[in-house]
Amino acid sequence: MFRRYPWFLLLLLAFVCAYAAPPNIILVTLDTTRADRMGFLGSKLGLTPNLDAMAHDGVVFTRAYAQVPLTTPSHAAILTGTYPQFNHIADLGAPLAKDIPYLPDLLRRHGYHTAAFVGAYILDPKSAAPGFDRGFETYDAGFRRRQPDQDRYATVERRAGDVVNHALAWLLKHPQRPFFLWLHFYDPHDPYDPPAPYKARYAAEPYNGEIAYTDAALGKFLTALRARGLYNGAIIAVMADHGEAFGEHGEQRHGIFLYDETVHVPLLFKLPLARSAGRRIDTRVALADVAPTVLQLAALSVPPAMQGASLAKEMKSGGTMSSGAQASQPERQIYSETDYNHRAFGWSMLRSWRAGKYLYVQAPKRELYDQPVDPAALHNLADTAKAVTDTMDSQLRSFHDKTARAKTGQAKLNPEQAESLRALGYLASDSSNSKNSDEGGADPKDKVEIANLMHQALINIEEDDYAAAIPRFQQVIQEEPQAATAYLELGRAMVHLKQYQEALPILRAAAEKMPDSVLAHYELGLALVKTGQWEPSLPEFQAAAVVTPNSPQLHFYLAAVYTRLKRIPEATQEFQKTLQLDPNHYLANLLFGRMMFLEGHPDQALPRLQLAAKIEPKFREPHAFLADLYAQLGQQQKAARERTQAETLSPGLNP
Repeated sequence: MFRRYPWFLLLLLAFVCAYAAPPNIILVTLDTTRADRMGFLGSKLGLTPNLDAMAHDGVVFTRAYAQVPLTTPSHAAILTGTYPQFNHIADLGAPLAKDIPYLPDLLRRHGYHTAAFVGAYILDPKSAAPGFDRGFETYDAGFRRRQPDQDRYATVERRAGDVVNHALAWLLKHPQRPFFLWLHFYDPHDPYDPPAPYKARYAAEPYNGEIAYTDAALGKFLTALRARGLYNGAIIAVMADHGEAFGEHGEQRHGIFLYDETVHVPLLFKLPLARSAGRRIDTRVALADVAPTVLQLAALSVPPAMQGASLAKEMKSGGTMSSGAQASQPERQIYSETDYNHRAFGWSMLRSWRAGKYLYVQAPKRELYDQPVDPAALHNLADTAKAVTDTMDSQLRSFHDKTARAKTGQAKLNPEQAESLRALGYLASDSSNSKNSDEGGADPKDKVEIANLMHQALINIEEDDYAAAIPRFQQVIQEEPQAATAYLELGRAMVHLKQYQEALPILRAAAEKMPDSVLAHYELGLALVKTGQWEPSLPEFQAAAVVTPNSPQLHFYLAAVYTRLKRIPEATQEFQKTLQLDPNHYLANLLFGRMMFLEGHPDQALPRLQLAAKIEPKFREPHAFLADLYAQLGQQQKAARERTQAETLSPGLNP
C-alpha cells in the first residue's frame, strides 16, 4: 500500500511527528473584551473576522467566566490555575508568590523557550506585576512613567500592532522549538482611542474600534504563523481577562460588580492539526481552567496545587455538544470575586457563585438570578427564593474556604508605581480603606454612582486635566466621607496645581484614614516640603520609606530633607541608597554632587555632576554647578565653558 501511495506515508509521518513532538503553545489575552463583541459568540457587528476564522479551526467555550474583573488578578488566575483567595493577587503591585504553580515556569522546566509580550504597565513585572516574569526567558515590557508631554503609547501602554511586531521579531531570532508565547493586548481598555482607520470608522463606538483593531493585529500574527508553518501544529488559546460595563447595573467600566457584562468572557482553543475543529462547548468553565488545560494538552502533568480543571477531555471528544449531551453532564460551578470596592471605598467586597441555573451574588443585600429566563440579571429573587439563596450562599462559602490559603501581607505601592497606574486610569491604593472586614461596609449597589464619579475624575487625571478632577473628587468625599483614596487623589491633584496650603488638610485626612499607606505619607510629605515645612515632612517620608525600602524616590526625598536640615551624614546615606537603587537618578546625582561640593569634597562631587549633565543634557543646573566647581579648582577655562553652556539651557530643577 505504501509503495503505491507514497503520499500516504508522508502524511502519516507528518501526523506522527506532530503528535510526538512537544507542541508550540501560544496564549493570547485580550484585555477588557466583552464576549458579546465576538462574532464566534453571536455578535453581528463584524468586529472579529480573524478570531472568527480561528474559531472555525478550534473549540469555543460559550460560557467562560473570569475569576476577577480586573487585569492583574485575572491574569494571575489564568497563568497559575488558582483562585484569587489562594494566590492573593488582588492588589495592584502584589507579588506572585514563588510557591504558587506558574504556567511559564512549568513549561520552561520541560524544555520550552518562553517569551511574553505585554501591552501595558499593569503587567510589567518590574513594577505593577512583580513575579510575573518567573519562568520567562524574555519578558517584553519596559514601560515607564508618563510625563505630561509624552505619548501614552510610548510610556505606559503599547498598541496591539507593536506587541505583534515585538513577538514576530522574537520568533525570527529564536527558531528553537518548542516555545511558549504569551501576547497580551491592552487596546480595548479605556480610554478608547483606536488608531486610523478604525478611529474614523468607529467614531461613534470607539470601544468597538479598539476590538476591531486588535483583531486585525492578531490576524497579522496568525498570518505570519501560517507563513512560517507554525500555525497548524500549535496549541493556541485566546481569552479575555474580563469584560466591560456600559451602564448595565449602573456600572461604567469594570471592577465593581460580577455580572456577565464584566465576568463572562470569550475563550477558545485551537488544537494541533485542527483537532475538534468547530466544536462548541456550552457548559460553564473558568479562566482558572486554562493553565491545567494547556499542560494536559502538552502531555505534561498538572501540579496538585492548581485548582482549575483541565478541559482537554471535553475538547478531544469531538463533535458539537448538544443540549442533551450537556444535560447529561454535571453543570460546572464557577466562583468569582472583587475586593476593589473594599480597597478603594471601604465598601463590602463581592463574591459570586454560578451553579445550576442560578447566579448568586454574596453582598450585604444578597442577589439571586435565574439566568436562563433573566440573562441580564435584572430580577433579584433572593427574597422570594430564600431556600435557594441560602443553599447557594452555603456552597459559595464552602468552596471559598476549601480553596483559600492564608494571606501573608498586603502590597505596598511606591510613588513611581502609583503614578504610572494613574496614567492608565487605575485608582492607586495601597491600604485597606476601611477598618471593616472584607465582608463589611456598604453594598456597592447603593454606591455605584460614586465609583463612576471617581472613575471620571481619574480619567481627567489621565488627561492631565487636574482642574476638572478636583470638583469630582470633592463630590466623592461629600457623598462618601470614608473614601480615603478620594482624599489622597484630591490632595495630590491640588499639589499638582500648586495649591499646597489647600492640599495639606486633605492629605492629613488621607494619612489619618490610611495610617499604613505609603502613598498618603509620601504625598503629605511632598506638600509639606512645597510649603517649606521641612522638619514636619521628615517623619512622613520616613514612614513611607520604612514600608517600601526599595523606592529610590522616597530615599531621594529623605536625602533632600536631611540636606535642608543640615544633617549631612543622614543625607549622604540616603543619597547613596537612592543611587544604589537607581544609578541614573538625575536629581540625586545633581544634588548629591552639589552637597559634596559645598561640603568641601570636589573630588566626590565631580563625577556626580558630570553624570547629571549626561543624564539630562538639556538642563542648566549641572553645568552651572560644574562651573562653580571648576572655578574653585582653578580650572577657569572649563569653568567658563560650563557657564556659557548653562546660559543657553533651560532650568530643570524640579524635585
